[in-house]
Amino acid sequence: MKPNLQRQAEQRQRNILHRLKPRPGIERARPMMTAAPIHYQATERVRAIAPGGIGAIHNLAHSLGLVDDIDRDLHLLKRHLPYHESDHVLNIAYNLLTGGRRLEHIERRRHDEVYLDALGAERIPDPTTAGDFCRRFTEEDVRTLMEIFNQTRLRAWAEQPPEFFDVARIDVDGTLAPTDGRCKRGIDRAYNGTWGYHVLVVSLANTAEPLYLVNRSGNRPSHEQADVYLDRAIALCRRAGFRRIRLRGDTDFSQTAHLDRWDQAGDIRFIFGIDAMPNLVRRAQELPAEAWSELERPARYPIRTVPRQTREDVRGQVVSRRGYKTLRLIGEEVAEFADRPVACHTTYRVIVLRKHLETVRGEEGLSREVRYFFDITNDREATASEVVFEANDRCDQENLIAQLKGGLKALALPVDDLVSNWAYMVMASLAWSLKAWSALLLPERGDSVERDRSEKRTLLRMEFTTYCAALIEVPCQIVRIGRQLIYRLLSWTPWQGVFLRLVERLRRYRR
Repeated sequence: MKPNLQRQAEQRQRNILHRLKPRPGIERARPMMTAAPIHYQATERVRAIAPGGIGAIHNLAHSLGLVDDIDRDLHLLKRHLPYHESDHVLNIAYNLLTGGRRLEHIERRRHDEVYLDALGAERIPDPTTAGDFCRRFTEEDVRTLMEIFNQTRLRAWAEQPPEFFDVARIDVDGTLAPTDGRCKRGIDRAYNGTWGYHVLVVSLANTAEPLYLVNRSGNRPSHEQADVYLDRAIALCRRAGFRRIRLRGDTDFSQTAHLDRWDQAGDIRFIFGIDAMPNLVRRAQELPAEAWSELERPARYPIRTVPRQTREDVRGQVVSRRGYKTLRLIGEEVAEFADRPVACHTTYRVIVLRKHLETVRGEEGLSREVRYFFDITNDREATASEVVFEANDRCDQENLIAQLKGGLKALALPVDDLVSNWAYMVMASLAWSLKAWSALLLPERGDSVERDRSEKRTLLRMEFTTYCAALIEVPCQIVRIGRQLIYRLLSWTPWQGVFLRLVERLRRYRR
């Protein structure tokens, strides 16, 4: 970071900390917010934008070679009058990063002259043109675009320390993308009556990045095409240099027809859920008592100071007072046995989790029951408890899916058929990937490496809207001096130090 930027950031931090310092004992005669009346004026000399962080993201896209890769490998336009393929792809991703939530919100940025100048653009595609671009895609074009993103992803991963490549955890799940539209080709009625599409999500749990999104008709089973895209994800992680690969999925993704092939690869370990079929339940019930051990779950996080007082369980009190039926966990036990699925030639470990449950009404116990949960794995070294915890960690993918659906609206369906909406999903998910890459490229300095790593982890796990508020919504004055385009920061935020480190890292990376 340049010395003058460091000095200004530290001065602004001192100023705000001084203003926020608590001053007990001082009673104000007037409210704190006294700025009234407020007047507005238009200025011709000062030109500024609210999402000033978009400049750093645009630098990131160029530095990693994403723009060049898109224009070289994706061929959808016969003539570039005036836009290239990269202009369309980045336009959709930048719309979401700068606060847009729908395709129509591109119009707001399109009429912002300073925003156009900040990106060095004479103009950007309008929403109708963006929708037409989505309709140009074929299935093969969408797969090409995902591979382009993954090629860029490899460059971001290559900047990570050696321990990053110890093990790649690849998660797979399906999620419904509902719609009220009646004329979108390819929609169908899902198992729960919802109309829409059924999206397959294959992601890397290490960085919460979506490696592949596959749009399918709403009535297709969850596991359809899962093996194809898991194989693609495995190949990608091997190219990146990961030494071990771990596949995880719930009971819809048992993939027994492919387990032998993955097991024989040598570097792949898998943990997939299995439905509690009668034969498996019977075998679990026949296990001797000494085969079972109590499952002791570790604390969710270490307590760094003193334990806090437990807050009142308000919902539990309402349930008890009104006499609702509820299910209460009494205890958990784990065991294991060997089993060979019908589609396999190799015997694998089956880990059994036995939950003891009690149905209560108010404070009165009504009945008790036992439920069994099964996972199949070729990990022959981990304990049964460790396999259960690893399988439970897969649930973190639900947070990624929630962000794709609700945070940046990537699984919205703004176009008119299955493939065009698939293309939009992939382009919109680029906004999340750019967020992840900006975190991965943060430098780790020798004198503050622990703090830098903590900030990197925080950015990786940060919700999309929080990330945009921290690193994108940075008010900047846009100034062009000669051939230089300068973003002048107009305010200080607690994340400004991280933001400036990223900007400096991108400047050096590009050189």
